[in-house]
Amino acid sequence: MRGGVSQSFKLYLLHVFLLLLYLQDSSCSSVNSLKGSLNMDRKEDTLLPEISPTASPQPFLPLLAPSPWAPFTNSTLPKLSGLCTLKFDAVERMMGVTSIDCVAPFAQYLANVMCCPQLEATLVILIGQSSKFTNMLALNGTLAKHCLSDFQQILVSQGANDTLQHICSLHPSNLTEGSCPVKDVHEFETTVDSSSLLAACGKIDLVNECCEQTCQNAISEAAKKLALKAYDLLSTEGAEVLTDHSTRVNDCRSIVHRWLASKLDPNGAKDVLRGLSNCKNNKVCPLVFPNTSHVTKACGDGMNNQTACCSTIESYVSHLQRQSFVTNLQALDCAASLGLKLQKANVSKNIYKLCHISLKDFSVQVAPEVSGCLLPSLPSDAVLDQSSGISFVCDLNDNIPAPWPSLSHLPVSSCNKTMKIPALPAAASGQICLNSLSIGSHLRLLALTALGSLFYT
Repeated sequence: MRGGVSQSFKLYLLHVFLLLLYLQDSSCSSVNSLKGSLNMDRKEDTLLPEISPTASPQPFLPLLAPSPWAPFTNSTLPKLSGLCTLKFDAVERMMGVTSIDCVAPFAQYLANVMCCPQLEATLVILIGQSSKFTNMLALNGTLAKHCLSDFQQILVSQGANDTLQHICSLHPSNLTEGSCPVKDVHEFETTVDSSSLLAACGKIDLVNECCEQTCQNAISEAAKKLALKAYDLLSTEGAEVLTDHSTRVNDCRSIVHRWLASKLDPNGAKDVLRGLSNCKNNKVCPLVFPNTSHVTKACGDGMNNQTACCSTIESYVSHLQRQSFVTNLQALDCAASLGLKLQKANVSKNIYKLCHISLKDFSVQVAPEVSGCLLPSLPSDAVLDQSSGISFVCDLNDNIPAPWPSLSHLPVSSCNKTMKIPALPAAASGQICLNSLSIGSHLRLLALTALGSLFYT
């Protein structure tokens, strides 16, 4: 590797080494000491259709990083440009939450469910709250570069990963108006029905919004009205114009989000934005499926060795487990996507059932003997506890079988109340004991994955 190992990477390896040393002993902590990280209302997962579990419900367990918090943080002050006009103090607490959700060792594994949605919501709220002083819902290109740099510098100084722009595909253009013709607050409010918009989105039903789309429809309607100010529709025609209009509506949707964030308190705005992002994220599988030729060869029609087939599919799934934590609903999408891919490649038998593949097998594994971690279907954050470190809620004992899809039917939407999958385990009470080998094995997996990406990219 050119230039040897960087100083920052050496520091990262030191952090991992310290983690593994700490985890030589088992760790127990009271539910009360987790500052509510386990106090989740069961309706939080009523997005999942109802059915009895195949086994007795087991408690949720949090994944803890070791105490103290200090090894994760950068003790130096952030180097700010001094040129950004955004009011960072308006979202100070929210940036603290973001730095924990995007904490350096775990950011890329929590990216699609926790880190990036929280990062994007914080930026929207930052611009929205700042518009109270600037009357602008977007930044120009030059200012956007300075502000995005300052934003990341502050997060990194609080322990966040220093490659968040890459992990979350974040660019200065995300802070501008893009192609939307409206960025002035007054012009916005004279163009759209702001009272109706606020009524629909001032507070959303996190369970039902994804299916009823009350707020989403109001946002789309407002974005279309903003986009129409760019040109006279009577003088336009053709597919190219329609494509341009679609892009403009999407850019205006960001402006609508910022306006909403200016009218709500930061916590209320966060609930709305994170809820809307989960509606989008839970619809698709975030995993990338490698070539399935080995699986189709071992498990295709004419399969004569079940052991070889199961060994092959288990090996294939183990590669998926190094990519990302996924939610219960995302795991359903992933199971359906992979199943359809295999069926189209001449695998007709239900190899999920044959080889005991469950939904948790599609998410990052805590350890083989404890198994996977499915995150909640609705927005959640990591928690920093000064005595126990970083924790986030995982369902380590959820043995929901992965459903094998039918080629004649598309995967059933989670909005279909007749769909049946096992219910989720209830939250634990009393003491929670963590097996050191399990968590240590998980951290080794993270370390090995990081090493692999470093040396093979």
